[in-house]
Amino acid sequence: MKKIQNSYKKSGVNIPLANKLVKHISIVTKKGVKKGNNTFDKLNIGGFGSLYDLSASKIKDPIIVSCTDGVGTKVELANKYKKFDKIGIDLVAMCVNDLIVQGAKPLFFLDYIATGKLNLIKTKKILSGIVKGCKISECKLIGGETAEMPGVYEKNKFDLAGFSVGIVSKKKILSKENVKSGDVILAVPSSGIHSNGYSLVRTIIKNQKLSKKIKNDLLIPTKIYSREIVQLSKKKLIHAAAHITGGGLIENLMRSIPSELSLNIDLSKIKIGRIFKWIKSQNISDREMMRTFNCGVGFCIISPRENIKKIQKHFAKKYYPYEIGFISSNKKKINLSNNLKW
Repeated sequence: MKKIQNSYKKSGVNIPLANKLVKHISIVTKKGVKKGNNTFDKLNIGGFGSLYDLSASKIKDPIIVSCTDGVGTKVELANKYKKFDKIGIDLVAMCVNDLIVQGAKPLFFLDYIATGKLNLIKTKKILSGIVKGCKISECKLIGGETAEMPGVYEKNKFDLAGFSVGIVSKKKILSKENVKSGDVILAVPSSGIHSNGYSLVRTIIKNQKLSKKIKNDLLIPTKIYSREIVQLSKKKLIHAAAHITGGGLIENLMRSIPSELSLNIDLSKIKIGRIFKWIKSQNISDREMMRTFNCGVGFCIISPRENIKKIQKHFAKKYYPYEIGFISSNKKKINLSNNLKW
């Protein structure tokens, strides 16, 4: 009997299909994304490395800021409910929202998609979200990698990682060293859960039949704050900022204030989002909610009190920043007053 010859395709890796995806990426990255570095566009997709012309930024004393992140187990819900067109926005947001904490303007983004078996339709939908996220962020998608890894991932499983680079003038870096006693803390609303706490969410919903409304709320993409924060930084209206991710509000805010100052938060002022009230109803304590989820606060700004109205003008009504606390020189590092209003 003649032996069947082994091949890469028979082992589960389809190179011709991956090449079709590369051609698709080359097309979509030329549509709807901020123009610039056009000389390098035709060289980036499909090449071994991606190119970006830094001279186009025209920033004095430029400092490069870089971030990498993923969307965690939110990808499992995207798989469960077969909703793939928005998860790419989450991927861009989780990286870009970290960049802007230091006042950096996003320049470019690269993605990494790993899967057990390449599904062209699904991957194109994921990429459409990444392209949209880059458009919102006003940055370029200049490259990435798609890895087909049978045996590591189950057939329909996938994971995402992103890498972003931004630029800021050395004199305009947002830092905790800028923060002063008397500064106010402004909460910027989140669009929903964003991309943290989904392992707990998946445990809660494991044996539940959810309404269409709850399913949709669980997959609302992460709000991208770059346009607003970059403008505020440029106008020197803020001292520091915090992206509220894993660990919740308090832990992330503490990363943005100097060791000699204290954090004072009135929990009753937090405008809790609808989806968080539903999660809380699933027998979750206040403490667990605060340390796992953003609870409705996706981003925080620390600024002089006199700048509040100027700051608020930069935001749409839905994401209007509001005061939840202040910075002081108290001996106690964290001071929480009142309780969350569910």
